[in-house]
Amino acid sequence: MEIKLTLALPRDEFSVPVVRRILASSMDVLGVDSSVISDIELALTEACTNVLDHAEHADEYEVSAGIDGDRCIIEVVDRGGGFDGSIRGLANAAPSAEDGRGIQLMRALVDRVTFTSRPQVGTVVHLEKQLEWHADSVIKRLTEGQPETEHGPWSQDGQDAPVA
Repeated sequence: MEIKLTLALPRDEFSVPVVRRILASSMDVLGVDSSVISDIELALTEACTNVLDHAEHADEYEVSAGIDGDRCIIEVVDRGGGFDGSIRGLANAAPSAEDGRGIQLMRALVDRVTFTSRPQVGTVVHLEKQLEWHADSVIKRLTEGQPETEHGPWSQDGQDAPVA
């Protein structure tokens, strides 16, 4: 079973708690463990805050979150100029640094973080986290005995899949 949620949001500070609460509430209803939800909330907050801080020429951004089996996959797509994410967040930020900690936090909180810069689209931040479920979770009851989904939570054909 696959569940997908996509939000188009204004590039505004009030959009961050909205998207965070919608995703957290959805995962809670489905029965995701609260510690996993907290990790995802913080990583999502950092990704969205980076859009607000760095996608200067964009008026809006998009967040797509999907649950596919035992994985949560989130993509935050800005409409900015993009950057090379392969080198960012790999080194530890200095204790006194005022910035540079967001990508580091994302990498610590989720299992996979990638950045893809797409011309005419912007930067795509791709987050993946293995989910842990409560024993009586709704999703377990809905999916038990069902065949696996043949497609993932994204509408793409896989050609633009991020590279780690």
